[in-house]
Amino acid sequence: MKIVSRNEELLRDALSCIPQPSSRTSLASCNKLIRFEDISAAAFKIQCGVQKTPCMYSRLSKQYGMDIYLKKEFLQYTGSVKERGVLYLLMSLPQDQQRKGVIVASDSNFSMAVAYHASELRIPVFVIMSTSTAPARVKTCREYGAMVISYGTTAKDSQVHARRLAQENGYLYLEEEDSAVYLSGLGTVGLEMYEQVPKLDAVIFPAGGHCGLLAGSAAALKHLNPRISIIGVESESFPVLQQSLKAGHPTEDQACNNHHFYGDVSGVCFGSNSLQLTGKLVDKVVAVREEDILISMLRLLEYERATVDAEGAIGLAALVAGKLPELKGKRVAVVICSGNLELHLLQRCIAHALTLDNRVCRFSLVISDCPGDMSKLLEILAREEARVLDIKQERTFVTSELFTVEVICTVETRDKIHTAQLRNALLERYPTTAWTER
Repeated sequence: MKIVSRNEELLRDALSCIPQPSSRTSLASCNKLIRFEDISAAAFKIQCGVQKTPCMYSRLSKQYGMDIYLKKEFLQYTGSVKERGVLYLLMSLPQDQQRKGVIVASDSNFSMAVAYHASELRIPVFVIMSTSTAPARVKTCREYGAMVISYGTTAKDSQVHARRLAQENGYLYLEEEDSAVYLSGLGTVGLEMYEQVPKLDAVIFPAGGHCGLLAGSAAALKHLNPRISIIGVESESFPVLQQSLKAGHPTEDQACNNHHFYGDVSGVCFGSNSLQLTGKLVDKVVAVREEDILISMLRLLEYERATVDAEGAIGLAALVAGKLPELKGKRVAVVICSGNLELHLLQRCIAHALTLDNRVCRFSLVISDCPGDMSKLLEILAREEARVLDIKQERTFVTSELFTVEVICTVETRDKIHTAQLRNALLERYPTTAWTER
């Protein structure tokens, strides 16, 4: 069934004759018009290869005063929404190219999706990674079935080597781009959300370096209902999309490349197709702080039991930061698109988020070095229901009286109000208490 809307003209205007860079050695196909029919065809073709992820009502709704539905794309096999575009891209390759194989050169979600789905389709796949790549990523790609080769100390070295191997052996060198095929695959997220959540008022997507998900899904949603508000969210540290929209052409923030925490959100600049679609179809682009992203990761872990990375949490961060007050009382879907966060980084992010959320705090005070004084301090902490995480005593470098000891204590509290109550109780008994500000 074909659904006709006046947004067909918008899509046609957005993608009229955009040239493809000649230096790119990946899919050298002309970027044709992305139509709603292309997205529908992609949805039909990939339905057996990717998960139809749930879009569930969130317990966070009451906290933020709106009906929030979370599209849990991090539940895909490789933990990323990129699987949709990658699978459709690989299935669209000519059979002779599928026999020769494909090659990629990065440790991104895109490369992991290529490694998995190429192996599933029995397409020879090679992944070139720099020697600085985390061992866990190398291990994962190998488990997916890819031939992983470590080469060079930088991503640039790996890319040059991959292009040379592609030219010498007939492999197709793939890198994340905004071809019509790839965008159509990503746009299937918009189709699913429209089916899963009736009467949507707004949908929030991650933006930033790669905004193919935002552009492709906007094409689907605006076709089905032009009144749905499409919102993109990027980092204040790397506002690449807003800069590009203002300039009228893709730009690149060199400071954001290979930023470990932001991952694919801070990737290389997207192409003209995505930018044109975003400019035509996206209603608003907002930027959030790193602190908001960390709090968002904490909220998702606590309320949804969802372990996500910065790209997965950045959409919700706009609501956490209060950047979208116009959505109060509305029906809002948020795409949680990625959950590939390394364990050591997850631990650091959650610890920092708890501090930002005023639930882990540190203070120091000086007490007399006499029997019973430490127990009195611990009694106050117990009475105030603060959980002691760490406590240290310093005698050697104390600058006050001779028989005194400095106590440095880290405690966990319920929330900001509980922290304030504890602080007042300590100041009442120990007026010189010094609170470590975050």
